[in-house]
Amino acid sequence: MKDTLKHQGLRNKLVEILKDKGIKNREVLNAIGKIPRHLFMDSGFLDHAYQDKAFPIAADQTISQPYTVAFQTELLQINKGDTVLEIGTGSGYQTAVLLELGAKVYSIERQQELFKRTSKFLPKLGYHAKKLIFGDGYIGYAEAAPYQGIIVTAGAPKIPSDLLAQLAIGGRLVIPVGDSTQVMTLIIRKSEQEFEKHEFGGFRFVPLLENKN
Repeated sequence: MKDTLKHQGLRNKLVEILKDKGIKNREVLNAIGKIPRHLFMDSGFLDHAYQDKAFPIAADQTISQPYTVAFQTELLQINKGDTVLEIGTGSGYQTAVLLELGAKVYSIERQQELFKRTSKFLPKLGYHAKKLIFGDGYIGYAEAAPYQGIIVTAGAPKIPSDLLAQLAIGGRLVIPVGDSTQVMTLIIRKSEQEFEKHEFGGFRFVPLLENKN
């Protein structure tokens, strides 16, 4: 697993692209600039690792477009030490970004092949989540709730009620909602019963499947 000066140069260019697209959070940009994205992809895609594009990974999933990763992470407004739940571990790239920001990360993956691969891979790069869980992201992970942040990296037809219940007061849920295309949605929990909703335009994600793992 090599990370060279050439790779660093390509990451620096990617950071500039994300700045041009409107990403402003310095910590998020630093994380994108530090994490060796090419190591999260199959070797055949190395030439594409620092383009601002999504690419296929195992189990018919994708590694998200860097802009999407940065956009979702920026919406979370993570502070160091925040407890964050990630739905859809996938390649582990988004997990690494959250860890670079100092979050305590719990992450759920429903694809066993990806779960096994990423569980072994992330520690090799020095990234240690609080817990990686093989299971159904639709129901979240109540054992570690409440969360200051919940990030969903798959398109949900609706907002799962379990995730709302596991959000801390003042916490933020970032979730793409819709079927063929999704609207990036931010939910802020204002009180036990009150939630504030904001929408941020169209994105495309693999589907979040209920009762599947």
